[in-house]
Amino acid sequence: MSPPVGSGTARPLATRLVFLAAVLVVIVLGVLFGTDEASLAHALAGPGMDRTILFKFRLPRVALAVVAGGGLAVVGAAFQALLRNPLAEPYVLGVSGGAAVGATAAIAAGLSAATVVGAMLVPFSALLGGLLATVVVYGVARHAPRGPAGASILLAGVMVNAIAASLITFGKLVVPPERAAQMLRWLVGFIELPTSRSLLVVTVYVALGSVYLWLQSGRMNVLALGDEAAEALGVDVGVLEKRVFFAASAVVGGIVSLTGLIGFVGLVVPHALRRLFGPDHRRLLPLCFLAGAGMLVGCDLVARLAFDVFATQLPVGAVTAIIGGPLFLILLTRGARLGSSGSL
Repeated sequence: MSPPVGSGTARPLATRLVFLAAVLVVIVLGVLFGTDEASLAHALAGPGMDRTILFKFRLPRVALAVVAGGGLAVVGAAFQALLRNPLAEPYVLGVSGGAAVGATAAIAAGLSAATVVGAMLVPFSALLGGLLATVVVYGVARHAPRGPAGASILLAGVMVNAIAASLITFGKLVVPPERAAQMLRWLVGFIELPTSRSLLVVTVYVALGSVYLWLQSGRMNVLALGDEAAEALGVDVGVLEKRVFFAASAVVGGIVSLTGLIGFVGLVVPHALRRLFGPDHRRLLPLCFLAGAGMLVGCDLVARLAFDVFATQLPVGAVTAIIGGPLFLILLTRGARLGSSGSL
């Protein structure tokens, strides 16, 4: 059984400050290190190659990783609260897959995030795809024998993801080669240098959606008591579900339009922080944003540094899976040893 909200596992301010410092260190390292050597002192001294590398190439890329990682972690925490299932996350629920289909459909139609129109319509198409996937998943689960239980939603999400991957693969075969290459990264997940327009648009999507989810965090806390108890306390569970799913789809749609399918960030980060800082979502969601940002920046740094070993840059989605998968298994094992039920 979960501990009451705000009890037991809450950490003192000093621990949270150390946590924040660690995240900031990872972000700074992401800017300072990469495939090409660059000196911060030379970059600050004046114009030159070092300044170009650090501030025009690495900094926007790290900013995208911060926004994407933070948004995915916040959405993962919101989904886990809503479904009361620690395995819920955008990738598993099919939201990411639907968003990827929407983004690739826009690209197949000739839009590009590098243009003014594309910078707006590609994320919007991803949002529509994520919303459609959400409607399908929730509709299938609602008509399952036992209603929209967490397990039914997760199984429906897995199937929607499989269908989405098949649609993207089929689309690659019927579009010109240059567009097929653009579509490929939506299957593997990349953090690349974004344009200023696309980064701004995605930041707005993620910021608005994340703030809205945080505003609903008090109601998410009440859901831990069960649907009937939440209804008795004045929470309209059905309305809350729709609001959270819509806001989460907006966040995921914006992110996927630039990064493709990146898994495990929304799964591992909330699960770990809930054990460290407790289940109060008013505190948990901001911490998830910070930790998700740090995790994705760190994984992207690993992907860049691996260039010297593999002579090619690894997709960051593969790195998050390699790191996040075993880490999540360790968390589950520790939870079993501690007698945890695995529920929120």
